[in-house]
Amino acid sequence: MSFTIGLVGKPSAGKSTFFKASTLAEVPIAPYPFTTIKPNFGTGYVRVPCADKDFDTQCNPRFGFCMNHVRFVPVELVDVAGLVPGAHEGKGLGNQFLNDLNQANVLIHVVDASGSTNEKGEGVPAGTHNPADDVRFLEEEIDLWYNSILSKNWMKIARNSNMQKKDIEDLIADQMSAFRVTPEIVTAAIEEVKPKENPENWGADVIQKISTSLRKQTKPILVAANKMDAPASEKNFEAMKKAHPDIFFVPCSAEIELALREAAKKEVIDYVPGSDSFEIKNPDALSDQQKKGLGFIADFLKKFKTTGVQNVLDAAVFEFLKYIAIFPGGVNKLADSKGNVLPDCFLLPPESNAKDFAYALHTDFGKHFLYAIDVRTKKRISGDQELKHRDVVEIVSAAK
Repeated sequence: MSFTIGLVGKPSAGKSTFFKASTLAEVPIAPYPFTTIKPNFGTGYVRVPCADKDFDTQCNPRFGFCMNHVRFVPVELVDVAGLVPGAHEGKGLGNQFLNDLNQANVLIHVVDASGSTNEKGEGVPAGTHNPADDVRFLEEEIDLWYNSILSKNWMKIARNSNMQKKDIEDLIADQMSAFRVTPEIVTAAIEEVKPKENPENWGADVIQKISTSLRKQTKPILVAANKMDAPASEKNFEAMKKAHPDIFFVPCSAEIELALREAAKKEVIDYVPGSDSFEIKNPDALSDQQKKGLGFIADFLKKFKTTGVQNVLDAAVFEFLKYIAIFPGGVNKLADSKGNVLPDCFLLPPESNAKDFAYALHTDFGKHFLYAIDVRTKKRISGDQELKHRDVVEIVSAAK
């Protein structure tokens, strides 16, 4: 897996429940702050309409699985300690939290839409805390974290740029390398902020704006509005969207998704993650309490069409970041040497071309790239041709 999703948020917002619902990994879940101390790592999945259906066959994934011609592609999930205001100054478990995020491609901010936890993650009567206040603080904390790193030794960096005639983009990228900041990313940030030409004259406000731009490019954030099964959540959800029209929101109930996945694991029901319904295998074997619980869940699915958890993961990769899924295959043979049909599926950034895909398969394929072939159309593809979501591509290389 080359794609990592970070789950972030204040304590008790439901991050660990979301993580467990997505991975069925055993993690501590409790209604008090800082249940998570060390980060939890697990495998979640994003959905892709499988290419096998287009070839009237059934795939055999090496990683992940396929159900009814829907491919579930694995991604890494990391659930980190809850964030509280002042984390960039080391409050709560701030330093540990922020360091644990370095490897994430995208952050899902799990927000308690019910308003039943305050800014510190402490329980309060439902509806008494405004969850709209929680949305922006996390962005601000991470922006301040970036700023603290960029501001460190800033005058030395600026003087080096002037005295040694070094590009400021390269120096900033070097200072921020732990965040996967490249000179190209810095260039985009500078073009956005438009500071004075001399870096020594950049004030604290300019450094903060550049830090924010760098964070947005390297740690984009979308919001999972959790606990949508609570009475006050729908009203709060609409208020959050109105208060923050620039934020990408997805409603969900991690608790309901977890209940469904555990019931499916115990073979009480048949349930495909992300579905709008489930099927009870043996209704007569259920207790009255189980029937009542499943009835509540069925009503929720009827209303919202999904628990939202799978939708959040899918949206993070395909809608928010606009990644594409590419299947390696051969024009004459879709199976690998072991007979597995379309065994792999790669997640690539938007605007990836055929040569990028060759490098994703193997460095030697990229170095010795000759051309690619669109397996569906059997047409040759040049190295700089941009690929499309769900393409099936054969790489022709001089690599031995």
